[in-house]
Amino acid sequence: MTPTVADSNTAEPDVTVPTSTPGSPPRIAALDALRGFALAGILLVNIPWGIVTIRMPSGPSSGGRYFAVEVLEYTVQGRFFPIFSFLFGVGFALFLDTAAARSRRPRLVLLRRLAVLGVLGIAHQQLHGGEALLPYAIFGVLVLLPASWLPRWIIAPMAGVALVAGILLGGGLLLIPGLFLLGMTAVRYGIVETLPRRRTQTAVLFCLSAAAAISATAWQAATYTTPNGEIAAAIAGLLGATAYGTGLLLLLGTRVGTVVERVLAPLGRMALTNYVGATLIAAAAGPLLGLYQSAHYGRMLLLAAAILASQALFSRYWLARHRYGPLEWIWRCLTWWARTPNRRMPA
Repeated sequence: MTPTVADSNTAEPDVTVPTSTPGSPPRIAALDALRGFALAGILLVNIPWGIVTIRMPSGPSSGGRYFAVEVLEYTVQGRFFPIFSFLFGVGFALFLDTAAARSRRPRLVLLRRLAVLGVLGIAHQQLHGGEALLPYAIFGVLVLLPASWLPRWIIAPMAGVALVAGILLGGGLLLIPGLFLLGMTAVRYGIVETLPRRRTQTAVLFCLSAAAAISATAWQAATYTTPNGEIAAAIAGLLGATAYGTGLLLLLGTRVGTVVERVLAPLGRMALTNYVGATLIAAAAGPLLGLYQSAHYGRMLLLAAAILASQALFSRYWLARHRYGPLEWIWRCLTWWARTPNRRMPA
Protein backbone atom coordinates (compact mmCIF):
# COMPACT_ATOMS: atom_id res chain seq x y z
CA MET A 1 0.00 0.00 0.00
CA THR A 2 1.22 3.50 -0.75
CA PRO A 3 0.79 6.47 1.57
CA THR A 4 -1.92 8.92 0.67
CA VAL A 5 -3.62 12.03 1.99
CA ALA A 6 -6.50 11.40 4.39
CA ASP A 7 -9.76 11.04 2.51
CA SER A 8 -12.31 12.75 4.73
CA ASN A 9 -14.90 12.89 1.96
CA THR A 10 -15.31 9.16 1.56
CA ALA A 11 -18.22 7.39 3.23
CA GLU A 12 -17.57 4.01 4.75
CA PRO A 13 -19.99 1.17 3.83
CA ASP A 14 -22.30 2.03 6.66
CA VAL A 15 -24.97 4.68 7.11
CA THR A 16 -22.46 7.45 6.49
CA VAL A 17 -22.49 10.25 3.98
CA PRO A 18 -19.58 12.53 3.04
CA THR A 19 -19.00 15.06 5.79
CA SER A 20 -16.29 17.47 4.68
CA THR A 21 -17.47 18.53 1.25
CA PRO A 22 -19.28 21.88 1.47
CA GLY A 23 -23.03 21.42 1.22
CA SER A 24 -22.94 17.68 1.74
CA PRO A 25 -25.35 16.15 4.26
CA PRO A 26 -24.02 15.26 7.73
CA ARG A 27 -23.53 11.81 9.11
CA ILE A 28 -26.85 10.31 10.22
CA ALA A 29 -26.12 9.47 13.85
CA ALA A 30 -29.55 7.89 14.30
CA LEU A 31 -28.64 5.12 11.88
CA ASP A 32 -25.31 4.59 13.63
CA ALA A 33 -27.34 4.13 16.81
CA LEU A 34 -29.65 1.72 14.99
CA ARG A 35 -26.65 -0.38 14.00
CA GLY A 36 -25.36 -0.34 17.57
CA PHE A 37 -28.81 -1.42 18.75
CA ALA A 38 -28.80 -4.31 16.27
CA LEU A 39 -25.31 -5.30 17.38
CA ALA A 40 -26.49 -5.55 21.00
CA GLY A 41 -29.39 -7.81 20.06
CA ILE A 42 -27.24 -10.02 17.86
CA LEU A 43 -24.83 -10.63 20.74
CA LEU A 44 -27.69 -12.02 22.86
CA VAL A 45 -28.22 -14.62 20.15
CA ASN A 46 -24.62 -15.32 19.23
CA ILE A 47 -23.41 -16.19 22.73
CA PRO A 48 -25.87 -19.02 23.53
CA TRP A 49 -26.44 -20.28 19.97
CA GLY A 50 -23.12 -19.72 18.27
CA ILE A 51 -20.07 -18.76 20.30
CA VAL A 52 -20.55 -20.63 23.57
CA THR A 53 -23.36 -23.03 22.57
CA ILE A 54 -25.37 -23.15 25.76
CA ARG A 55 -27.68 -26.14 25.76
CA MET A 56 -31.47 -25.84 25.91
CA PRO A 57 -32.41 -28.14 28.80
CA SER A 58 -35.84 -29.44 29.68
CA GLY A 59 -37.69 -27.52 32.34
CA PRO A 60 -41.08 -26.66 33.78
CA SER A 61 -41.80 -23.95 31.19
CA SER A 62 -44.00 -24.56 28.15
CA GLY A 63 -42.35 -26.59 25.43
CA GLY A 64 -39.97 -28.13 27.94
CA ARG A 65 -37.57 -25.19 27.78
CA TYR A 66 -36.41 -22.62 30.29
CA PHE A 67 -38.24 -19.32 30.41
CA ALA A 68 -35.07 -17.38 29.46
CA VAL A 69 -34.79 -19.43 26.28
CA GLU A 70 -38.38 -18.66 25.36
CA VAL A 71 -37.89 -14.94 25.94
CA LEU A 72 -34.83 -14.92 23.69
CA GLU A 73 -36.60 -17.04 21.09
CA TYR A 74 -39.64 -14.80 20.76
CA THR A 75 -38.17 -11.36 21.38
CA VAL A 76 -34.54 -11.50 20.18
CA GLN A 77 -33.87 -14.42 17.84
CA GLY A 78 -34.25 -13.27 14.24
CA ARG A 79 -35.27 -9.73 15.25
CA PHE A 80 -31.92 -7.92 15.06
CA PHE A 81 -30.09 -9.70 12.25
CA PRO A 82 -32.48 -8.22 9.63
CA ILE A 83 -31.69 -4.69 10.85
CA PHE A 84 -27.97 -5.34 10.53
CA SER A 85 -28.40 -6.84 7.03
CA PHE A 86 -30.60 -3.98 5.84
CA LEU A 87 -27.99 -1.46 6.99
CA PHE A 88 -25.27 -3.34 5.13
CA GLY A 89 -27.27 -2.87 1.93
CA VAL A 90 -27.62 0.82 2.76
CA GLY A 91 -23.88 1.11 3.30
CA PHE A 92 -23.05 -0.71 0.09
CA ALA A 93 -25.12 1.73 -1.97
CA LEU A 94 -23.58 4.74 -0.23
CA PHE A 95 -20.07 3.40 -0.70
CA LEU A 96 -20.74 2.77 -4.38
CA ASP A 97 -21.56 6.44 -4.84
CA THR A 98 -18.35 7.43 -3.07
CA ALA A 99 -16.25 4.93 -5.03
CA ALA A 100 -17.71 6.21 -8.30
CA ALA A 101 -16.58 9.72 -7.40
CA ARG A 102 -13.05 8.57 -6.52
CA SER A 103 -12.27 5.79 -8.94
CA ARG A 104 -12.76 4.99 -12.60
CA ARG A 105 -13.46 1.39 -11.56
CA PRO A 106 -15.69 1.71 -8.50
CA ARG A 107 -16.98 -1.85 -8.65
CA LEU A 108 -13.44 -3.17 -8.58
CA VAL A 109 -12.95 -1.24 -5.34
CA LEU A 110 -16.16 -2.76 -4.00
CA LEU A 111 -15.07 -6.22 -5.01
CA ARG A 112 -11.80 -5.78 -3.14
CA ARG A 113 -13.73 -4.55 -0.11
CA LEU A 114 -15.98 -7.60 -0.13
CA ALA A 115 -12.96 -9.88 -0.60
CA VAL A 116 -11.30 -8.42 2.51
CA LEU A 117 -14.55 -8.92 4.42
CA GLY A 118 -14.71 -12.52 3.24
CA VAL A 119 -11.17 -13.27 4.42
CA LEU A 120 -11.97 -11.77 7.80
CA GLY A 121 -15.15 -13.84 7.89
CA ILE A 122 -13.23 -17.05 7.23
CA ALA A 123 -10.96 -16.29 10.18
CA HIS A 124 -13.92 -15.30 12.34
CA GLN A 125 -15.70 -18.58 11.61
CA GLN A 126 -12.99 -20.47 13.44
CA LEU A 127 -14.48 -19.15 16.69
CA HIS A 128 -18.08 -18.52 15.64
CA GLY A 129 -19.52 -20.90 13.07
CA GLY A 130 -22.72 -18.88 12.68
CA GLU A 131 -21.01 -15.56 11.98
CA ALA A 132 -22.31 -13.23 9.27
CA LEU A 133 -19.23 -11.65 7.66
CA LEU A 134 -18.51 -14.43 5.17
CA PRO A 135 -22.16 -14.75 4.05
CA TYR A 136 -22.31 -10.97 3.72
CA ALA A 137 -19.25 -11.01 1.47
CA ILE A 138 -20.61 -13.85 -0.67
CA PHE A 139 -24.08 -12.36 -1.09
CA GLY A 140 -22.52 -8.97 -1.67
CA VAL A 141 -20.68 -10.34 -4.69
CA LEU A 142 -23.60 -12.43 -5.96
CA VAL A 143 -26.44 -9.96 -5.32
CA LEU A 144 -25.34 -6.38 -4.62
CA LEU A 145 -22.64 -6.05 -7.26
CA PRO A 146 -24.90 -7.18 -10.15
CA ALA A 147 -27.77 -5.06 -8.77
CA SER A 148 -25.54 -1.98 -8.81
CA TRP A 149 -25.97 -1.82 -12.59
CA LEU A 150 -29.78 -1.89 -12.40
CA PRO A 151 -32.20 1.07 -12.15
CA ARG A 152 -33.99 1.56 -8.88
CA TRP A 153 -37.42 0.63 -10.29
CA ILE A 154 -36.09 -2.87 -10.89
CA ILE A 155 -34.22 -3.21 -7.59
CA ALA A 156 -37.34 -2.47 -5.51
CA PRO A 157 -39.47 -5.39 -6.79
CA MET A 158 -36.39 -7.63 -6.77
CA ALA A 159 -36.06 -6.93 -3.06
CA GLY A 160 -39.67 -7.97 -2.47
CA VAL A 161 -39.32 -11.17 -4.50
CA ALA A 162 -36.06 -12.07 -2.76
CA LEU A 163 -37.59 -11.52 0.69
CA VAL A 164 -40.62 -13.69 -0.10
CA ALA A 165 -38.35 -16.40 -1.48
CA GLY A 166 -36.16 -16.23 1.62
CA ILE A 167 -39.21 -16.58 3.87
CA LEU A 168 -40.62 -19.55 1.95
CA LEU A 169 -37.22 -21.27 2.04
CA GLY A 170 -37.05 -21.02 5.83
CA GLY A 171 -35.52 -17.63 6.55
CA GLY A 172 -32.14 -17.33 8.23
CA LEU A 173 -29.27 -16.51 5.90
CA LEU A 174 -31.60 -16.78 2.91
CA LEU A 175 -33.17 -13.47 3.95
CA ILE A 176 -29.89 -11.64 3.36
CA PRO A 177 -30.31 -11.02 -0.41
CA GLY A 178 -33.72 -9.43 0.03
CA LEU A 179 -32.59 -7.30 2.96
CA PHE A 180 -29.48 -6.18 1.08
CA LEU A 181 -31.60 -5.10 -1.90
CA LEU A 182 -34.10 -3.40 0.41
CA GLY A 183 -31.29 -1.33 1.91
CA MET A 184 -30.04 -0.40 -1.55
CA THR A 185 -33.58 0.59 -2.51
CA ALA A 186 -33.85 2.88 0.53
CA VAL A 187 -30.77 4.78 -0.67
CA ARG A 188 -31.76 4.93 -4.32
CA TYR A 189 -35.17 6.41 -3.47
CA GLY A 190 -33.70 8.98 -1.07
CA ILE A 191 -35.30 7.51 2.04
CA VAL A 192 -32.05 7.43 3.99
CA GLU A 193 -31.14 11.00 3.10
CA THR A 194 -34.57 12.32 4.12
CA LEU A 195 -35.07 10.08 7.16
CA PRO A 196 -35.22 12.93 9.74
CA ARG A 197 -38.23 14.37 7.88
CA ARG A 198 -40.14 11.08 7.82
CA ARG A 199 -41.25 10.80 11.46
CA THR A 200 -44.93 10.50 10.56
CA GLN A 201 -44.24 7.70 8.10
CA THR A 202 -41.94 6.05 10.65
CA ALA A 203 -44.67 6.24 13.31
CA VAL A 204 -47.25 4.67 10.99
CA LEU A 205 -44.86 1.88 10.05
CA PHE A 206 -44.07 1.27 13.71
CA CYS A 207 -47.73 0.92 14.68
CA LEU A 208 -48.52 -1.42 11.80
CA SER A 209 -45.42 -3.59 12.23
CA ALA A 210 -45.75 -3.79 16.03
CA ALA A 211 -49.35 -5.02 15.80
CA ALA A 212 -48.44 -7.49 13.07
CA ALA A 213 -45.36 -8.67 14.96
CA ILE A 214 -47.43 -9.58 18.02
CA SER A 215 -49.76 -11.71 15.92
CA ALA A 216 -46.89 -13.27 14.00
CA THR A 217 -45.05 -14.11 17.23
CA ALA A 218 -48.16 -15.85 18.55
CA TRP A 219 -48.30 -17.80 15.29
CA GLN A 220 -44.61 -18.65 15.66
CA ALA A 221 -45.20 -20.02 19.17
CA ALA A 222 -48.19 -22.07 18.01
CA THR A 223 -46.31 -23.62 15.07
CA TYR A 224 -42.89 -23.97 16.70
CA THR A 225 -42.61 -27.74 16.10
CA THR A 226 -44.61 -27.90 12.86
CA PRO A 227 -43.38 -27.75 9.24
CA ASN A 228 -44.56 -24.13 9.06
CA GLY A 229 -42.51 -23.15 12.10
CA GLU A 230 -39.56 -21.81 10.12
CA ILE A 231 -41.79 -19.68 7.89
CA ALA A 232 -43.64 -18.30 10.91
CA ALA A 233 -40.34 -17.53 12.66
CA ALA A 234 -38.99 -15.73 9.58
CA ILE A 235 -42.10 -13.57 9.23
CA ALA A 236 -42.23 -12.81 12.96
CA GLY A 237 -38.54 -11.93 12.91
CA LEU A 238 -38.87 -9.49 10.01
CA LEU A 239 -41.93 -7.80 11.51
CA GLY A 240 -40.25 -7.63 14.91
CA ALA A 241 -37.13 -6.13 13.36
CA THR A 242 -39.26 -3.49 11.62
CA ALA A 243 -41.03 -2.63 14.87
CA TYR A 244 -37.79 -2.48 16.84
CA GLY A 245 -36.02 -0.37 14.24
CA THR A 246 -38.80 2.16 13.69
CA GLY A 247 -39.48 2.29 17.43
CA LEU A 248 -35.87 3.17 18.14
CA LEU A 249 -35.84 5.84 15.44
CA LEU A 250 -38.90 7.43 17.03
CA LEU A 251 -37.29 7.28 20.48
CA LEU A 252 -34.14 8.94 19.20
CA GLY A 253 -36.16 12.02 18.34
CA THR A 254 -36.96 12.60 22.02
CA ARG A 255 -34.97 13.96 24.96
CA VAL A 256 -34.41 10.45 26.35
CA GLY A 257 -33.38 9.31 22.90
CA THR A 258 -30.50 11.78 22.90
CA VAL A 259 -28.88 9.86 25.76
CA VAL A 260 -29.62 6.53 24.07
CA GLU A 261 -28.02 7.78 20.86
CA ARG A 262 -24.84 8.80 22.67
CA VAL A 263 -24.49 5.26 23.97
CA LEU A 264 -25.45 3.31 20.85
CA ALA A 265 -23.95 5.45 18.05
CA PRO A 266 -20.28 4.76 18.95
CA LEU A 267 -21.09 1.03 19.07
CA GLY A 268 -22.54 1.28 15.58
CA ARG A 269 -19.69 3.31 14.13
CA MET A 270 -17.28 0.59 15.25
CA ALA A 271 -19.63 -2.29 14.41
CA LEU A 272 -17.01 -4.48 12.72
CA THR A 273 -14.51 -4.11 15.56
CA ASN A 274 -17.18 -4.70 18.19
CA TYR A 275 -18.74 -7.65 16.36
CA VAL A 276 -15.46 -9.52 16.11
CA GLY A 277 -14.29 -8.30 19.52
CA ALA A 278 -17.41 -9.64 21.23
CA THR A 279 -16.68 -13.08 19.79
CA LEU A 280 -13.12 -13.02 21.12
CA ILE A 281 -14.26 -11.94 24.59
CA ALA A 282 -17.13 -14.44 24.79
CA ALA A 283 -15.01 -17.31 23.51
CA ALA A 284 -12.35 -16.57 26.13
CA ALA A 285 -14.76 -15.92 29.00
CA GLY A 286 -17.12 -18.81 28.27
CA PRO A 287 -14.95 -21.59 29.75
CA LEU A 288 -13.94 -19.42 32.72
CA LEU A 289 -17.61 -18.83 33.57
CA GLY A 290 -18.62 -22.43 33.00
CA LEU A 291 -21.02 -21.56 30.18
CA TYR A 292 -20.21 -24.30 27.68
CA GLN A 293 -23.07 -26.83 27.48
CA SER A 294 -24.59 -25.31 30.62
CA ALA A 295 -27.97 -23.81 31.47
CA HIS A 296 -26.58 -20.64 33.04
CA TYR A 297 -28.63 -18.15 31.05
CA GLY A 298 -28.48 -15.53 33.77
CA ARG A 299 -24.71 -15.74 33.74
CA MET A 300 -24.73 -15.53 29.96
CA LEU A 301 -26.87 -12.38 30.01
CA LEU A 302 -24.52 -10.78 32.52
CA LEU A 303 -21.59 -11.58 30.24
CA ALA A 304 -23.41 -9.98 27.28
CA ALA A 305 -24.19 -6.88 29.35
CA ALA A 306 -20.55 -6.61 30.47
CA ILE A 307 -19.30 -6.93 26.89
CA LEU A 308 -21.69 -4.28 25.59
CA ALA A 309 -20.95 -1.86 28.43
CA SER A 310 -17.19 -2.20 27.97
CA GLN A 311 -17.48 -1.83 24.20
CA ALA A 312 -19.67 1.25 24.50
CA LEU A 313 -17.09 2.91 26.73
CA PHE A 314 -14.16 1.80 24.58
CA SER A 315 -15.86 2.93 21.35
CA ARG A 316 -16.55 6.37 22.75
CA TYR A 317 -12.96 6.67 24.00
CA TRP A 318 -11.46 5.43 20.73
CA LEU A 319 -13.57 7.59 18.41
CA ALA A 320 -12.68 10.69 20.39
CA ARG A 321 -9.09 10.08 19.28
CA HIS A 322 -9.47 8.27 15.96
CA ARG A 323 -11.61 8.63 12.86
CA TYR A 324 -12.26 4.90 12.44
CA GLY A 325 -12.32 1.82 14.62
CA PRO A 326 -9.27 -0.50 14.46
CA LEU A 327 -10.77 -3.08 12.09
CA GLU A 328 -12.70 -0.41 10.19
CA TRP A 329 -9.42 1.39 9.51
CA ILE A 330 -7.67 -1.77 8.31
CA TRP A 331 -10.66 -2.60 6.12
CA ARG A 332 -10.59 0.89 4.64
CA CYS A 333 -6.87 0.84 3.90
CA LEU A 334 -7.08 -2.55 2.17
CA THR A 335 -10.15 -1.45 0.21
CA TRP A 336 -8.41 1.57 -1.28
CA TRP A 337 -4.96 -0.04 -1.13
CA ALA A 338 -3.66 3.11 0.50
CA ARG A 339 -2.80 4.08 4.04
CA THR A 340 -5.31 6.50 5.54
CA PRO A 341 -4.31 8.57 8.59
CA ASN A 342 -6.54 7.62 11.50
CA ARG A 343 -5.46 9.73 14.46
CA ARG A 344 -7.50 12.85 15.10
CA MET A 345 -5.47 16.02 15.38
CA PRO A 346 -5.85 17.68 18.81
CA ALA A 347 -8.00 20.79 18.80
